Amino acid sequence: AADKIRLIPQDFFAELCEQIIQHLNHKIPGVNTAELCQRIQTSGVEINVGDLAKIANILSFIFSTAARNNLSTEELVTTLGSAGSTLPKHAVQVIRHVWNEQGKAIAVSEDARNMATMGQFVDLKWKLGVAMSSDTCRSLKYPYVTVTLTVADPAGQITDRSFEMTIPQFKNFFRQFKEMASVLETV
Repeated sequence: AADKIRLIPQDFFAELCEQIIQHLNHKIPGVNTAELCQRIQTSGVEINVGDLAKIANILSFIFSTAARNNLSTEELVTTLGSAGSTLPKHAVQVIRHVWNEQGKAIAVSEDARNMATMGQFVDLKWKLGVAMSSDTCRSLKYPYVTVTLTVADPAGQITDRSFEMTIPQFKNFFRQFKEMASVLETV
């Protein structure tokens, strides 16, 4: 991971650290590593989303452990150095700065830790389509609905999950959402 961290420019690494702190503070649902990875690649750095997600998980672990143990900035930097860490200097400097500026705000109550074991719904998008034909069937004219759910897993990684439904399946899906909305209005 240290080799991959060396590749990331300092400004992008700082942005990643700040997003992780915001996620741990429950200010954002997660870190969109796919979008950040694309921007890093556009800047000319070769890194893939999987590697960036691993780095984000490591940083999340570092920050949440530091918060749980109520470490000061100097204690965190000393711990990173004494753990045989091979983190590059620029990464340690960024971690020091971000932790010094925003780290103390991380709420690590027992309730917050227990709630973090479940993912969080971020967005839902849908579109209506019609399959006109295929290799095996010349005339389908089959309507369908594509639904894309954006969710943040407990580690804060934002992912999209897509699925297709027939019109009757979508009507049932919609009916269930209406039922949920009416129940929520009574609460």
